[in-house]
Amino acid sequence: MKAILVSATLATVAAFAPAPVTQTSFALRSTETTEETEVAVTANEDGAIKMDDISPIAPSVAAINGWVPDEYAPCFGLPGAIAPTGFFDPLGFAQAGISLNEVKRNREAEVMHGRVAMIASVGYLAGEAVSGPFNINGPANDQLQQMPLPAFIFLTVAIATAELKRAQIGWVEPDIGKWTKTLWTLRENYYPGDLGFDPLGLK
Repeated sequence: MKAILVSATLATVAAFAPAPVTQTSFALRSTETTEETEVAVTANEDGAIKMDDISPIAPSVAAINGWVPDEYAPCFGLPGAIAPTGFFDPLGFAQAGISLNEVKRNREAEVMHGRVAMIASVGYLAGEAVSGPFNINGPANDQLQQMPLPAFIFLTVAIATAELKRAQIGWVEPDIGKWTKTLWTLRENYYPGDLGFDPLGLK
């Protein structure tokens, strides 16, 4: 039993040990966009040449929420590598060769699960401190079973609606004919976790 506890403790502690990596700067940076202009050359009636500006050419890589993917940086340079840990990936989710879609999908899962965990933490503390509607009380783990069936159905429909809306905003619609290319694929212009809901203007 002691050996199991020691091995479990060592495995947990090992997750917080710094990964052996070469010293590299992971400062947040964005690429400078230079505007190129197409120029058309035309001649006047008297033979003089004049140059007319046409619309500027768009940059080859569009920024997503201020982030431009860099294929040479870990996790394509996705913001989040900050001091003191820097680029912290002890389990190797962002190994070399991972695709941009997989990096964005992992970040989407990280952000969404983090949001749910924060709301659940507040719900646990508040749910046990204050008697809620429908006279629900007791330990937080037992409160869901105390909900009346109509309220439980309403909660389920609300969660399903929120998840479907999130899927419509961020994910490519699955195509049965090309399911290997469209399943689990995020939209190219979607920044993980940005659902456009920012009533306080914190973004």
